[in-house]
Amino acid sequence: MNWTLRFLGVGNAGAAPELGSASAVIERDGVPFLMIDCGQEALSAYLDRYKAPPRAIYITHTHMDHVGGIERLFYKIYFDANLRGHVRLYAHAALVPHLQSRVADYPEVLAEGGANFWDAFALVPLSRGFWHEDVWFDVFATRHHAPGTSYGLALDGSFVWTGDTRPVPEMLAKYAAHHELVAHDCALVGNPSHTGLDDLVREYPVELRERFVLYHFASHDDAAELARHGYRVAERDQALPIAAPRVNAPVAEAVR
Repeated sequence: MNWTLRFLGVGNAGAAPELGSASAVIERDGVPFLMIDCGQEALSAYLDRYKAPPRAIYITHTHMDHVGGIERLFYKIYFDANLRGHVRLYAHAALVPHLQSRVADYPEVLAEGGANFWDAFALVPLSRGFWHEDVWFDVFATRHHAPGTSYGLALDGSFVWTGDTRPVPEMLAKYAAHHELVAHDCALVGNPSHTGLDDLVREYPVELRERFVLYHFASHDDAAELARHGYRVAERDQALPIAAPRVNAPVAEAVR
């Protein structure tokens, strides 16, 4: 079984028209398995590549360059009896109120009435992780704006996706401990919500940085500068092979 991480977009909010909004698709044997985030540009890239709407999406946080495509997706799936209610939307339980206020809270999602926004989706609130089909994904808190508003994703032995974040060395020490590929937020200069080039050197050991692939930067020039410092930098529509999951079950927290 072959696994791939495909970058639909690699840019920050300002660079989304040029670089695509930061998003990826996990492919299993060449078939889309799980989409990570759904900005407007990401949804367009997904539809262009796969010619069909995503069947499963994981949301890292609710800034519009990561969730702005969900409203458009509602209209693509609500009127399709084969899709309505069957597109899984995985989100940490703490994000559900933000999702509701940002994309679902409108007097009538259809002018004719008779439809709730979430009728189109199978919304799956979660905490430490979730099953998607036969695979267990770990979810962990990251550092983006306010606490409890952003969450990364990990597939044991395969990859880690940080989402938008400041450095999270304590999380990667746990979730990237088995040689996983790490897709990490990084710009040339950090700020209170995002990682900068100097943060990587200060916060992470060399062995871990060698497994990084960077995304969420502001321009092609910035990407070239990150690469000049020796980092692997993601490109729009780039597909990277990733290892098969090491295990497919959560670690038991207690024996009963």
